[in-house]
Amino acid sequence: MEILLISNSTNAGEEYLAHCIDSISDFLETRKKAVFIPFAAVTFSYDDYENKVKEKFARINQDVVSIHKFKDYKKALKEAEAIVVGGGNSFVLMQELLENDLMSIIKEKVQKGTPYIGWSAGSNVACPTIRTTNDMPIVEPQSFNSIGLIDFQINPHYLDANPEGHAGETREQRLEEFLVKNQNIYVVGLREGTMLEIKGKEIKLIGKRNARIFKYGIEPKELSPNDDFSFLI
Repeated sequence: MEILLISNSTNAGEEYLAHCIDSISDFLETRKKAVFIPFAAVTFSYDDYENKVKEKFARINQDVVSIHKFKDYKKALKEAEAIVVGGGNSFVLMQELLENDLMSIIKEKVQKGTPYIGWSAGSNVACPTIRTTNDMPIVEPQSFNSIGLIDFQINPHYLDANPEGHAGETREQRLEEFLVKNQNIYVVGLREGTMLEIKGKEIKLIGKRNARIFKYGIEPKELSPNDDFSFLI
């Protein structure tokens, strides 16, 4: 499988996808036509989302067409050279994928070699479940079990900081709660500006920040882009 899972679409002070567009270009190589899934959008239209992504992909000579432009969603995915899933709300994205019966098609396509790119919510749905998302459950999908392209969980936009004056749980404490109830799975805290590239049995961290690795009963550890992530596969 070829999978690129990106923490976020926009770094502070940068243009949309600026921090990852070169990595996307390298990852896609000669594939020129991708199907884009905009279902995580809530406060803006699918057309607006498609246009935003299309403009950035055009800069690397790649073309994307949103799945909502096709009459037959399943046929569009089966014929796609690459699949791109944008960020937004993970629960809304899951609801649409389930209601349109697309998850098994996506998984089969990717397992047969079709490249998959996701950022934020698009990375969440590549995991076994979406239960390590940061999003509010504004809708109730039929299930939290997602595509399962990988065997570990991701927490995109991972933050270490706790705002001054805030007495609530930190992100790490929330993930520790998850691990108490899900003791046999790793969680990768994927900081903004970073991504995981998976090709076959190889996995690497791309970006200037470390990833934080969580597992029940094990002290969380920091791994850099130079470290070995193969234990996650």
